[in-house]
Amino acid sequence: MAKNMLTSGDLPKYEKHYSEAAFWKKIGRIAKKAGIKLVYYAMVLYYVLISPDTPKRYKAVIAGALGYLILPFDFISDLFPFVGMADDWAALVAAVAFVASAINDDIKTRAKIKVTEWFGPVEDSQLGDLA
Repeated sequence: MAKNMLTSGDLPKYEKHYSEAAFWKKIGRIAKKAGIKLVYYAMVLYYVLISPDTPKRYKAVIAGALGYLILPFDFISDLFPFVGMADDWAALVAAVAFVASAINDDIKTRAKIKVTEWFGPVEDSQLGDLA
């Protein structure tokens, strides 16, 4: 594994950067640039985070991943399209893998509905492996 690869174990240290207001502001600002799949994964994590059934250890990892997404300056600056989102994508994927057992059909449906508000109708194939 590369030295700077983010893992689910690294994510809780970014939890302090998460707030719901900052999350919605960042997602609204980057949605079109980030693309459907990244936004969908972020929304899935958000809905797992706010679920009362989600264990606290999962919430810490999710808040860390979303906090990392919110950071204005991270390993690779978001100022560089595509490349700048690579580390954000890695944080989201690591968190999704860690909390996979908490992702149910209701959460996926809610996330897809939110994504269609920004992008219009989307096919499941555009949402990646979580669809």
